[in-house]
Amino acid sequence: MTSTQTLLKTLLKNPSTIKTKSQAKQLHAQILKTKSPCSTHLSILLSIYSNFKLLHHSLLVFNALHSPPTLAWKSIIRCYTSHGLSHQSLASFIQMRASGKYPDCHVFPSVLKSCTLLMDLRLGESVHACIVRLGMDFDLYTGNALMSMYSKFESMCERGVRHVFDKTPERREIGKCRELSCRIVSEELESEAGMLCFDRNANREKGVGESLINNNFDNGNSNELINNFEKQIMGIDHSVNLNQIKDELFQMNDSYKRMGGTRAFRMDSVRKIFDLMPNRDLVSWNTVIAGNAQNGMYEEALAMIREMGGANLKPDSFTLSSVLPIFAEYVNVRKGKEIHGYAIRHGFDADLFIGSSLIDMYAKCTRVEDSCRVFNLLPQRDSISWNSIIAGCVQNGLFDEGLQFFQKMLKAKIKPRHVSFSSIMPACSHLTSLHLGKQLHGYIIRGGFDDNVFIASSLVDMYAKCGNIRIARRIFYKMEQHDMVSWTAIIMGYALHGHAHDAIALFKQMEKEGVKPNDVAFVAVLTACSHAGLVDEAWKYFNSMTQDFGIVPGLEHYAAVADLLGRAGRLEEAYKFICNMHIRPTGSVWSTLLAACRVHKTVELAEKVAGKIFRVDPENMGAYILLSNIYSAARRWKDVANLRISMRKKGMKKKPACSWIEVSNKVHAFVAGDESHPYYERINEALKVLLEQMEREGYVPDTKEVLHDVDEEQKRYLLCSHSERLAIGFGIISTSAGTTIRVTKNIRVCVDCHIAIKFISKIVGREIIVRDNSRFHNFKDGRELSTDYQKFLSGRKTSLRCRTASHVLFGEQSIHYLKEFPQQSSFIQIAMCIPSLTFLT
Repeated sequence: MTSTQTLLKTLLKNPSTIKTKSQAKQLHAQILKTKSPCSTHLSILLSIYSNFKLLHHSLLVFNALHSPPTLAWKSIIRCYTSHGLSHQSLASFIQMRASGKYPDCHVFPSVLKSCTLLMDLRLGESVHACIVRLGMDFDLYTGNALMSMYSKFESMCERGVRHVFDKTPERREIGKCRELSCRIVSEELESEAGMLCFDRNANREKGVGESLINNNFDNGNSNELINNFEKQIMGIDHSVNLNQIKDELFQMNDSYKRMGGTRAFRMDSVRKIFDLMPNRDLVSWNTVIAGNAQNGMYEEALAMIREMGGANLKPDSFTLSSVLPIFAEYVNVRKGKEIHGYAIRHGFDADLFIGSSLIDMYAKCTRVEDSCRVFNLLPQRDSISWNSIIAGCVQNGLFDEGLQFFQKMLKAKIKPRHVSFSSIMPACSHLTSLHLGKQLHGYIIRGGFDDNVFIASSLVDMYAKCGNIRIARRIFYKMEQHDMVSWTAIIMGYALHGHAHDAIALFKQMEKEGVKPNDVAFVAVLTACSHAGLVDEAWKYFNSMTQDFGIVPGLEHYAAVADLLGRAGRLEEAYKFICNMHIRPTGSVWSTLLAACRVHKTVELAEKVAGKIFRVDPENMGAYILLSNIYSAARRWKDVANLRISMRKKGMKKKPACSWIEVSNKVHAFVAGDESHPYYERINEALKVLLEQMEREGYVPDTKEVLHDVDEEQKRYLLCSHSERLAIGFGIISTSAGTTIRVTKNIRVCVDCHIAIKFISKIVGREIIVRDNSRFHNFKDGRELSTDYQKFLSGRKTSLRCRTASHVLFGEQSIHYLKEFPQQSSFIQIAMCIPSLTFLT
């Protein structure tokens, strides 16, 4: 024997010594040099190629085998599965059984994984029945694979173990289920020609026989695969009659129903398999814990961890990453910190899965600073950890920080995934940065993510909230399918733009297409009704929500209805409605009525409502400001002074009104009366010229909107220096003729500015879109573009001089100017914190 032959023999006896793909190919060359390579050597080579996931080379070797042994079959099945080729993997398994080869414990984990990838529980149950018949159900690896498969099926709790386990744990009952399972998945074949055959390239001939199931996969021949799979994995029995099987199956189903059917079918199959396993390792425990956690069975998952400790097993990184989402769901930061401490003590804190879970847990417990610390301490970061910190920032209102992390992720050469865009798009919506949103949209199109329903829904929401409802509508109608999120986004978009009847029509269309509305969809349609003053329509939807869909009204639903009643002048009805809420009303709900009291100048009711707010939310700044404005409008200056003294004693300070506009990739912020902007002189000069032209057109300043005890001239000055006028003035002098001007304001637009902007839009020939903390106002050619809200106002008998804020007033501002956005990047680096618009609807 030569030295080469000796080395070859040694390598084949110890295939684990082959460490690289190149070495595997060299071994293949040496085997081919032998006169007649035996099937054993080729099978070992095939297993090596399979371990390296070299599918092409594995198939070359497999096709060279005339009668593949078990090792070759399990290697090719594993290789197919590792490449996500589930149909080919299952097809190979069927052919292996048809050739008379018996699978071992290393085959079924790959087959079960293929069933999981296809997300077909019936197919998985058929494989499970085969495992039971072959006596492999007590194998450790097979048991772990079974539990992993069942835990990943969403229908696990509903369909349970069906034909494998009954509710009694005795082995006698299991034996009965084995027999039933075998008969269910066996089917009469007329002849050997009826067998499902595969050549070495996994091509199939259509088998004959009647089908027991009717599932559809993406692959056109998937039905055949399932039918014939069930025919052969259990063996061929010519004595079994198909109709007899069906009759007995129905009889068994009836007996199950008499025993409590649904309850039996909903048994936890994962726990059943686990309890029957004679040996369990850490993977077994982790599989059950993770399955429980992923299916919302949090108490069961935590109980399993306690049981695991009793079995003298310690949690590993996988265990901790499975349990951390539970504390995130419970918002239990104390328990989460205990897990964090355990991870640090045992050296798991550098693990990417643990790190990502910790970031998510802290973020959901509103501890974003801790999320950032965990993220910064990670030695390496993958796309999951980046997406976790981005989503954590955005969900907690730190939109600019989220955008900065997104840009850092791109600089780190981490390719964004669809979840990345779904996480970051809400930041553009809240910052009303249309330019940034368009850049992200361009990246989405270039990356081929625009057909993703979640991303498309985020784009609809972003464009609608950035003031471009036309593009939002276009994206919505280009979507091939609409889910609840996309419907809700477009309905809310129309509502915020004042197109209430369009929003209601879309809501009805959604119902016609079979999409069941959720609580958020009802918030959107109630908001639309509120903006249009459709009281009867709103009551219809509010009652339908509870009676037809079983949805319990939340604070947002109550706030929308109270806001509607207040706008319609039905203040006493609104007061009783809030008092009769099934949950305790918050300050924000009462604030909707307080705002209506200001509109209708009902001071007595306003005082009563303010008292309610101060009891439940004594730090509600908005309520103090609204009450102060109500007293000012009634010229009760003494009450105004007393209220302001009370605010000063509590350390409360009114935040200034602020408006901002984006021009040439820079966002400019303005405060009422602010003279600090570098272009203030030019802005002021432009506004003076406009005022002269407006007065020639018939504009008369409404000084009653100025709630200060000053002379008329000073009131006129204060009106002209409102923040939205400064922003519009800057937009006029900084952009070319015809450019749409988009302004965002943190509180309501007063009625005088509303009138003034109409005149400005006519004089300069521009479309001006202003978003306040309630809705959008679209001005063009001297009028606000026809909206249901305008029709509602024009049809009111009472003379309403002012639109009021119907929601919680803005929180703490952080206003300063933006730095220049870098032009060389396809994304914008945000260098400031712009206050977000937070409103109940």
